[in-house]
Amino acid sequence: MSSTVLQERRGKIGILTMNRPEKLNTLNDDLLISLYNGIKEMEEDEKLRVIVVRAAGRSFCAGFDLSPREKPFTTVMDWHEHAKLGNRTFMALWECKKPTIAAVQGYALGGGCDLAMACDFTIAADNAVFGEPEIQFSSSTPLVQLPWMTGMKRAKQVLLTGDRIDAAIAEQAGMVTSLTPAETLDETVMSLAQRLVKIPVPAMQMNKAAINQFYRLKGMCEALDEGARIFAAVHMTKTLENEQFFAVAAKEGLAAAFKWRDALFADEG
Repeated sequence: MSSTVLQERRGKIGILTMNRPEKLNTLNDDLLISLYNGIKEMEEDEKLRVIVVRAAGRSFCAGFDLSPREKPFTTVMDWHEHAKLGNRTFMALWECKKPTIAAVQGYALGGGCDLAMACDFTIAADNAVFGEPEIQFSSSTPLVQLPWMTGMKRAKQVLLTGDRIDAAIAEQAGMVTSLTPAETLDETVMSLAQRLVKIPVPAMQMNKAAINQFYRLKGMCEALDEGARIFAAVHMTKTLENEQFFAVAAKEGLAAAFKWRDALFADEG
């Protein structure tokens, strides 16, 4: 395992901790691959019955790492393969034979929001903030889960504005299973995990498979694949907004680029 993802076992509970706190656990290739490998390893470990995904530091995950790459993406295929790398990790949680729990504090934005929602249970601290801000710099989410969880109107509100929403609204919208005070997040998550551990393994596996099959039959997986294609196409479309965003990032750094973006979309009222 890479140091970007830490593994821990507490009895029958496996814990994967994203460990890039200085970068708000943004998703780079190393973290995505390490997280995927950790999920698959714990899925095959017969001693474990539940998998928890959490994060070091003050935020769960602030999205994909937008730092300049040594070899920039220049084609639709580049961007599509990048989307598939992220989606493979997220869907490994959704398809896992064992129940998965996300423990969310601070920011869960972009890819971090996708990651949290891909888990079977999403337990959020009351200080958590969710959102899909990609559209604000001419991007999109490669895993369009929201319509399947929230309904059309809320999905459009989140995906087409890029606005952030607090944990209470996320819970009402169906993006979050339950809320807890930030100081009791670990305790609440482990309490749920201990309850799930007691459920007979065959019953858990077959019931989760049945629920997932319902969504497959409704076309969810095909729709998610289409989201990856749209993600790649959007990234090959040049706009003044994304050119300005990445120009600021190249000259002054990502923090300055996000500050520029936030100022552009600030509520003028």
